[in-house]
Amino acid sequence: MSKKSTTSIPDDAPIRAKDIASGKLVMRKRGANGAVLPAKQRVNIYLDSAIVEHFKAEAGERGYQTLINEALKNVIQAETNEKTIRHVIRQEFKEYKV
Repeated sequence: MSKKSTTSIPDDAPIRAKDIASGKLVMRKRGANGAVLPAKQRVNIYLDSAIVEHFKAEAGERGYQTLINEALKNVIQAETNEKTIRHVIRQEFKEYKV
């Protein structure tokens, strides 16, 4: 059972970059189970062997690269949270300055 498309582009119409850019059509990679996979970019990076060994030991069957990716996401989120908290505290201090 497949869902009907909600886009206004006919099935036989050619795909144009304009349609993709306007949001009418979004090309997404899907996993074996049909779930949409997040957009990723291939990079080459040199890491200390101790870092790689640590993540390989922690990863088990998941894959150590996935854990490295999650660790980097967590660092970015923590930095964002810290900036937000600092901003709120500064705004509060401005209101109560004597």
